[in-house]
Amino acid sequence: GLDPHISPAAALYQAPRIARLRGLAPQQLVDLVGQHTEQPLLFGLIGEPRVNVLALNLALDAAHGR
Repeated sequence: GLDPHISPAAALYQAPRIARLRGLAPQQLVDLVGQHTEQPLLFGLIGEPRVNVLALNLALDAAHGR
């Protein structure tokens, strides 16, 4: 199956392209990535920060007026 998360670095790498395609300011997309980044489990001891791609895409749709 597909992993519904990506790393914050991967999301930010794509941010300029996605912002341009969605008609958003780059900083607006960076802010949305930050808002949809989940922290590691158990007080930050297990796992890595990750971006919830589904939630981010829904927020992008809402910001874009879809």
